Amino acid sequence: MAIVSSSLVEAVIGHAISVHRALGPGLFELVYEQCLEYELDRHGVRFRRQVPLALEYEALRIDCAYRVDLIIEDELLVELKSIDRLAPIHYAQLLTYLKLSGLRQALLINFNVQRLKEGIKSFLAQ
Repeated sequence: MAIVSSSLVEAVIGHAISVHRALGPGLFELVYEQCLEYELDRHGVRFRRQVPLALEYEALRIDCAYRVDLIIEDELLVELKSIDRLAPIHYAQLLTYLKLSGLRQALLINFNVQRLKEGIKSFLAQ
């Protein structure tokens, strides 16, 4: 599986920056999620929201062990936050999501920063 095209990643980041410029930091995650979804839809970018991820442990299958905020064009996983600062647990969470989803690349975007560029982290599956 190839790395997600840089044009798709750039488009998602650009739409997130547009939302952040208009709203600034300090709002609930759900507000940013809905506004980003609006921007994606408005620009014809296909996405799925609140996508359930299954987990298998031995003979047990949990159909909705986790929920991913967005999967863009069935290629890019996007997890949104609006918190004081990202912590190692958020990176671990994203890597788990990548593993369970079978996707190759993800963005972790924290909207609770002064400049959105400081709140964006990109990940590749290992």
